[in-house]
Amino acid sequence: MVCDNCKKKIGTVATQEIWKSGSRNTVESGGRKLNENKLLSGKSTRYSPYTTKFSKCKVCKGTIHQPGSTYCQGCAYKLGICAMCGVKILQTKNYRQSSV
Repeated sequence: MVCDNCKKKIGTVATQEIWKSGSRNTVESGGRKLNENKLLSGKSTRYSPYTTKFSKCKVCKGTIHQPGSTYCQGCAYKLGICAMCGVKILQTKNYRQSSV
């Protein structure tokens, strides 16, 4: 579970955007380069399994495979919080939840 504010932090997909004025992929805005491979261009956004150190979940101490998160998806679902920032999203007082 990820809140609306953290959805912007997750990243962009390597597919094309819809071509419209004001979008990021227009040549005028400087956001798009011709003949550019999006998967190879940005070293900071590219996933590298050898250099990335996976963080641990604060609750269960398991490894988290999503960069920038502090809770794993199972614990975030059980507690009703955002996996990235920990903000309460869901009221889980009367729920009987299991992540199995």
